[in-house]
Amino acid sequence: MEPGERKYKNKDITVYWKPSSCIHASTCIDELPTVFRTDEKPWVTMEGGSTGEIIEVVDRCPVDALTWKYNEQNKNNSIGIEHPNHVKNRRQTLLTEDEFDKQKSIAVKVMDNGPLIINGGFYLERENGIKTKFNGTVSVCRCGLTKLPPFCDGSHRTV
Repeated sequence: MEPGERKYKNKDITVYWKPSSCIHASTCIDELPTVFRTDEKPWVTMEGGSTGEIIEVVDRCPVDALTWKYNEQNKNNSIGIEHPNHVKNRRQTLLTEDEFDKQKSIAVKVMDNGPLIINGGFYLERENGIKTKFNGTVSVCRCGLTKLPPFCDGSHRTV
């Protein structure tokens, strides 16, 4: 886990929260407020919903701020793309250069009144010509208010 990251468990699954990736899309708190409660600490209460409900809502997080896995390791082996925020699909180790360059699938999603969400293996080239390799999910600011350009920091929520 990265510094600042948190994990929350019930008997079936572990949910990981990566605050540095959160764009405050509010999908979690809007769709399952009995589990995701920003007015309390800890803000995730796994007892507030069924395992199925939690998986369903975590899978709707548009970035990798919320991910999950089964506590029973063998159940993780058969997870496919139907669960986009399972750790197997969101937090893979970096690919080798050859594998990275062969990647073809990149998905781009435009969030209403929010950032561009880019998922896949790609290079991001900045104005100064510096290229950065990414494999995973990146939120790119569209409002111009971010303090972390070109990445979204949630500032669009203040407009």
